[in-house]
Amino acid sequence: MKSLPLIECCAPLARETLSENEVDELERLFRAVADRQRIRILNLLLTAPDAVCVCEFVPRLGLAQPTVSYHLKQLTDAGLLLKERRSYYTYYRIAPRALERLGRVLAPTAALAEAV
Repeated sequence: MKSLPLIECCAPLARETLSENEVDELERLFRAVADRQRIRILNLLLTAPDAVCVCEFVPRLGLAQPTVSYHLKQLTDAGLLLKERRSYYTYYRIAPRALERLGRVLAPTAALAEAV
């Protein structure tokens, strides 16, 4: 039986542009923002003129305080938020350059997509 030559049907895969550390960071960030309430929290904080008390999120989001605190912790642990204690309350704000960090991790991928 005669063998037929292989036909290249697809373009070869591009090289990876992310290091393992960047992949880990990206996964952590995506897990943190992969929830509608956390996206709402980020949106509220992005439009707030100053840090926001946890007590202000409860009525705004329509969630119980422990649930709001859980979501804020997830965002803080991912490095997207900073928290500050003021007396009995905790205030949250977007961490400096947090959104730039997310964009920087995605930038090599975006540059490749634009080149195609």
